Order: sequence, then structure tokens, then C-alpha cells
Amino acid sequence: MISLIRRFFDSKLGVPVTLGFLALIAIAFASSDITGTGMFGGVSGGDRVAVVGDQKIGTADLSRTASTALDQARQQNPSLTMAAFLRGETMDEVLDALIDRTAIAEFARSIGLRAGDNLVNSEIIDISAFRGPDGNFSDEIYRSAIAQQGLTDAQVRADLGEGLLAQQLLVPAAFGARMPDAIVSQYASLLRERREGAIGIVPSALYEPASGPGEAQLQAYYEANRSDYVRPERRVLRYAAVGTDAVARSAEPTDQEIAARYEANRDMFAASESRRLSQLIVPTEAAAEAIVRRVKFGGSLEAAASEAGFRLASVGPIEQDAFAAQSSAAVARAAFEAPSGTVAAPARSGLGWHVVRVDQVERNPGRTLAQARTQIVEALRLEKKRRAVAELSASIEEQFESGVSLADVAKTVEATVTTTPPLTADGRVYGSGQPAAAELAPVLQTAFQMEEGEPQIAEIVPGEQFLIFETSDITPSATAPLREIREQVVADWKRAEGLKRARAAADRILASVRKGTPLAQAMRAENPRLTNLDQIDLSREQLAAGGQRVPPPLALLFSMAQGTAKRLEAPANAGWFLVDLDRIVPGAIERDDPVFAQAKRELGQTLGQEYAAQLRRALRAEVGVETNPAAIEAVRKQLVGEN
Repeated sequence: MISLIRRFFDSKLGVPVTLGFLALIAIAFASSDITGTGMFGGVSGGDRVAVVGDQKIGTADLSRTASTALDQARQQNPSLTMAAFLRGETMDEVLDALIDRTAIAEFARSIGLRAGDNLVNSEIIDISAFRGPDGNFSDEIYRSAIAQQGLTDAQVRADLGEGLLAQQLLVPAAFGARMPDAIVSQYASLLRERREGAIGIVPSALYEPASGPGEAQLQAYYEANRSDYVRPERRVLRYAAVGTDAVARSAEPTDQEIAARYEANRDMFAASESRRLSQLIVPTEAAAEAIVRRVKFGGSLEAAASEAGFRLASVGPIEQDAFAAQSSAAVARAAFEAPSGTVAAPARSGLGWHVVRVDQVERNPGRTLAQARTQIVEALRLEKKRRAVAELSASIEEQFESGVSLADVAKTVEATVTTTPPLTADGRVYGSGQPAAAELAPVLQTAFQMEEGEPQIAEIVPGEQFLIFETSDITPSATAPLREIREQVVADWKRAEGLKRARAAADRILASVRKGTPLAQAMRAENPRLTNLDQIDLSREQLAAGGQRVPPPLALLFSMAQGTAKRLEAPANAGWFLVDLDRIVPGAIERDDPVFAQAKRELGQTLGQEYAAQLRRALRAEVGVETNPAAIEAVRKQLVGEN
């Protein structure tokens, strides 16, 4: 059962039904959406956003869950604000996940399902984020990680337990779902369907008013669209790079250190001899002597070895001690006493009798202290620099902990403090979009989690360079004052007004098309400047071949009925797409087609997801759910700063 659950986490179905349990644990070391434990007050209480069965979900739970979800979204979009994140139905989705999780756990317990300590322990141990350098689970890393998220071991275990209860209910409901072949054929044939039509656009820019809005109009528009003008959080960083230059003098080796290193490694610098050898090993001394005699009388060792049925092997370059370790002391002594180009006297090892030819002798005369000095100095200097850098970084960290300022520490190490312009969390200079200094990249994420005026240290190049840095000025995310963005708001108002007028024009064009006028003709009749029109002739296979998100107008074209025309709003108030579908050419598919097998597999997964979703809804109805809209709205306002 455990292996089934773990495989389920990797499936497409596992993603939507884990409900933020184990996925959040693995990614963020545990989610912060732990169900509140307070048991007083009903759903009408101001501190409760919902009651699920006998369990209550508090306002703090919803707030923490939304904050955690925002943190995860910022991994893809670091400058995302809470106001932008909660726009639309995000708050409802966060609350639904909380309610689903609680309802599933309540029902699971009511029918006797359990997630025991051993099962929870196995899941914790299996999370890679909690493993140490040796690849094994580290209790120290685990405790530290969850503490950074403000969680306790009991909270993490409770969250994991509820997630495992969800798997015990939802996996059986979704497992093995299969769509009937007749239905699969209908859907699979859609991939071969072809559609012909046209897509045009009525741009807002053509219909923008020539003059600006009145003061009251502008203010009303600004107030209605405040969330569009939220500026991201900005931070000014002060930093200094500290490297081996700061310890250069103390890292210079002394004569005594150089001499001591030479003495400790005298064998490395002593004279030595290595040889390139060819050898063969035979079972008896007589056979070895016979091969040596043949070579002495003008034969080659290669020919003698071949005639005797043995293989000649090359060895080296190798020193005597190393060769003795491979063979025996007697074999090595004979090989290293023989002159170059000759065959040594046969000698025995545990493998048999060795016949060795000396192909080349390479002599290393050794080096004196004076000759080896440069190599020793470089090695010692590097070692001392790295050791000194490590000691200096530890000293600086202690100074920061004792309250010494970044500027004072920088003076002691003769480092230059640099102050950045305001930066956003995505590592760009606010207002210009230019990237911040490359050396700040490793510390930016930390810098946007620090308190102002609390310096920290971070290693940049292991053993060679680190950065001391602090946040000196934090500008919270907030809506920009109208006076500072007046021109932008005026332009946006004009675009919005243009959008309204463009919609009216689009409706007139559609009315004409529905009376039989071709789209291109209807657009020109409305406005001679409306010439942006594309003829479409595509199959669904071609549409999906790019592997990217299908543009909304094309998606609409492939969902319309033949002979219809529709409009679709373009992004960013840019205007209105006009989509006209002239003809649908049905597709056909055989059951031995690979597309059929793929469609059957994917539809089975979709069907499993639907089963799981239906079960979640049934469980909510079974345990009973009440929500408190006023408390939910209060949490939303608090998160976006409207209180």
C-alpha cells in the first residue's frame, strides 16, 4: 500500500488530489496551513472562516495558507505581490483546498482509517530535503528546516497524517479508471479534425478618445483599478566582497613552513626511476627459461610469446615499489636491475614465472629544496589563504552576532561597501529593469527575507570569497500614488475607453457576419483600417504539435459550432478578437493507431481525476461544511493591505 501511495504521488492524478499535503512538505519543508485547534465559537465567530464537521478553520489558518501559496508562486515570479496573487478566485481556491483536506480527514477517521506513526515516519524519512551529506535522513536538518517555517514536529506529523488519510480514500476511488473504447474513439478522432475559418482583431487603439478624462473620471478609474498599479517591494542592499586579498599577507608561507613541508614530503622530491615494461607470465620456470633463450638468440619476445600461446602485456611507466606490489619483490628487482632493451632473468610471483623486457628507463633526478620551493610555496599559500578566509568569515559572523555594523567590519578587512539602487525580488533595478550585480545573485533570495539593518555573511566562491551584506532600506509593496503615475493612468483610461468602443464595433461586425457578409468585408465596412485578418486551416494535431499553450483565439475556434462567429477580449485591453468558423472537417481514427492508445491512457487519467473530485464533493456533503463570507473577506483585505 505504501509503494502504491508513493507511485501515486508521481502520477498526473496525484497532483490535484494531494491537496497541498506532501507536495508542500517536500518543497517548502511543510506547509503552514495547519488546521486550527481551537474548538470554541461557531461559524459566525469572527475568528472562523469555515466549520467542517466538528473541525473549525480559523482566519489565521487561511492567512498562513495564502501566504505559503504566494511564497511558492514567487519561485516562478519573484516580484508577484499578494494583491496580484489574490486577484480572481485564488482565495476561494485556497479555502477550498483547506476545506477538502479537513473534510477528507474527518470522514476517514469516522470510518476507522488511520495513518500510524510508522507510516508517517517513513514519509518523513523519504523526503530528500531532510537528508544529510551522506544521503541519509538527518534529524538535525529536519528539526532546523521545520523550525525555519515556524512549525513543530507535531504539526508536520499531523499534516502528513491527514495527507496519508486522503490517499487512502482517494487512491482507490481513482485507481484503474478506464474510458470505454467507443468514447475514446470519439475523442481521439477529434485530433484528426480540421477547421477552416478566419480570425481578425479590432484593436482598442483605433477607438481611443482623443482627449483625456476629467479629474473625477480619472480618480474613479484609478480607485477601481488600484491593484493594477501595485508596485513590488523594493530593497536597497549594502554589500562588500571579501576574498583572499584580505588575508594575502598572513597567507604568505615562511621559510620554516617551506622547509617543514619539504621534509615531510622528501620522498616526493627524491630521485626516482620508472620503467616501461613488457611482460608475459608462464606457469613453469623451464618455459620462462626457454622463452629467454629464444630472445637471446635473435628472436623477439612478441613472437616467442605468440608461439607459446601467451599474451604479452605492457606495464608502466611504473616505479619499482609499485611493480613489486603488482607482482613480487623478486620480479621487480630483476626487472629494475636489467639494462634498457634487455630481457630480465625470470622471477616468480604468485601468478607464475615472469619474463620481463625493459622497454624504456625514465630517471627523475629529484629536486632540492631550492628547486621545489616554487611548488611548495604555491601549495602552502593556497592552503593558508583558504584557512585564513574560513577563520576570517567565522570572525565576521561573530562580530555581526555581537552587534558590530557592516561598515565597521568592512573597514577592518579593508573592503569597499557598495550600495545598490532599489532592487526587486527578481534581481532587477526598480524602474530600469537592468539586472543587479552578478555577485548578488546567490544572496538575493535571502536579502528579501531579512530584517533591515541586520548584516549577514554568505559564501560566494567556496574557500575563496564571501559577501557581507545587509538590507538598508525596504519599501513595501503598495499602490503607487496617482500623482506619480498620472500619465500611465490616463493612457490606461484611454485604452479602457477604446476597449468599450472597440467592443461596440466588434458587435456591429459580428451582426453583419451573421447576416452572411464575409468577415473581411464586414471589418472593412466598419473601418477601412481594420485589415488585420488571418485565414485559418488547421487540424487539432497541428495545433498541439508545438507543445505550447494554444492561443485563446485558436482555442475558441476549435470549440465553436460550424457557421458561427464570436468575439473574444484580447489581453491587456488590446482589443477584441473576431473568430469566424466556416467549416469543420471531421477526423477518423483506427483502434490500432498509436494516437488511440495515447488518448485512452490520458482519458483514463482524466476519468480518475473526475472520480476523485466527485468523491471529494461527496465527502464535503457528508461531513457538512459552513463558511463565513465576512471572515473570508476580512482575511483577504488584511492580506492585500486594505484594512
